[in-house]
Amino acid sequence: MYLLYSIIYSLAFLAMIPRFLFQREKYSSGFRERVGNYPKFKHDGRKVIWLHCVSVGETNAARPLVEKLREAFPDHRLVVSTTTKTGQDLAKKVFADSADAVFYFPFDWKFSVRKALANYKPSLVLLMETEIWPRFIHEAHIAGAKVAIVNGRLSERSASRYSKLRSFISRVLNDVDLALMQTGNDEKRLVGLGLDPGRVEITGNVKFDQVSGSADPKLTEYFQDRFRITRDKPLIIAASTHEPEEEYVIESLDGVLGCDCRLLIAPRHPERFDSVAKLPERSSYSVARRSSAPTENDLTADIILLDSIGELRSVYPLADIVFVGGSLIPRGGQSILEPAAEGKAIVTGPYMHNFESVVEEFLENDAMIQTPVAPNNFQISERLFEEFTLLLQNEPRRIKLGRNAKALMERASGAATERTVTELAKLIG
Repeated sequence: MYLLYSIIYSLAFLAMIPRFLFQREKYSSGFRERVGNYPKFKHDGRKVIWLHCVSVGETNAARPLVEKLREAFPDHRLVVSTTTKTGQDLAKKVFADSADAVFYFPFDWKFSVRKALANYKPSLVLLMETEIWPRFIHEAHIAGAKVAIVNGRLSERSASRYSKLRSFISRVLNDVDLALMQTGNDEKRLVGLGLDPGRVEITGNVKFDQVSGSADPKLTEYFQDRFRITRDKPLIIAASTHEPEEEYVIESLDGVLGCDCRLLIAPRHPERFDSVAKLPERSSYSVARRSSAPTENDLTADIILLDSIGELRSVYPLADIVFVGGSLIPRGGQSILEPAAEGKAIVTGPYMHNFESVVEEFLENDAMIQTPVAPNNFQISERLFEEFTLLLQNEPRRIKLGRNAKALMERASGAATERTVTELAKLIG
């Protein structure tokens, strides 16, 4: 089965080569490491914990976990891997003092995986949020490392896809020693794919442990001064947006943008920064880019483009309303927890299935607003317009939503990370 998997994986890789060539900046970064050519890691006799985060979201979520791992296991070393360049850049920044190495996760071939494992020799591998890489998990098990899924989540859609290969996935999961899942539904779906129920625990979502204060106050002050963000014109942040969500948001604010509010857009993918910067031109809105040198235009620009990595957390304290992207189209949404930790009024679209349990809890506690499914593009913008207008005109409502969101975060703060470390301590023995 693993041979067949390797053949299919290799064919899929070959099919991706044109994309690699056309988007070299995104895909060529870390290529040498991903095929197994890592800087030599000097061992000193201490055991190694390998934590894998996919991208920016998982890296941010891992911050409280990394802190607790260092406290709980001081006699272990910690290394961190990511898949994406943006995740790599952020991990090198935020784990500079806590990780002994930060590197790219290997491609899932036997030779590249074995070279990575031989270099770092982990005794424990932690995979954030159900990253199922069959060859890596199998080879880590063979090498004698314990393998654990932490902060695991498995949507109904992903479980349905995996179930088509249930026999193989069940065999892969047999090499997983422990799965620490966010909710009972996540646990049920993973067990349904063949994982032994005795190896699964529900520990909650460590992203709830992203308490307020995680923003860099100096950076927050810089943004406030450079773009003259004041209470006179409330700031709406469109966070982690996907195409064509920026257009929907801009259309929804037609008539009030520039007069009654300002908009800051933070696209999810860096390769879209330039194309998003051109959108306001069609509507004659002025735009200021974070990456450009400061100008007088920054002080009054209708739209601010946050074309940088890892700075969104420091902008949230300045927001009055946060729209969370990936939710107006069937992408499953992005995390609402960072703006919630800052006590902001949150609006999302209808497609938040990647965070169903979190959204459910927030809606039940009147801690966010979710727009319904719209029959056409015009209705998408129209329903956003209704929610934005209501919140812009009703400051007490904005404040109440933000307070409820922050209260939810504070009630759960620290619990998931503590439970996760407790269960990992049992595994480490």
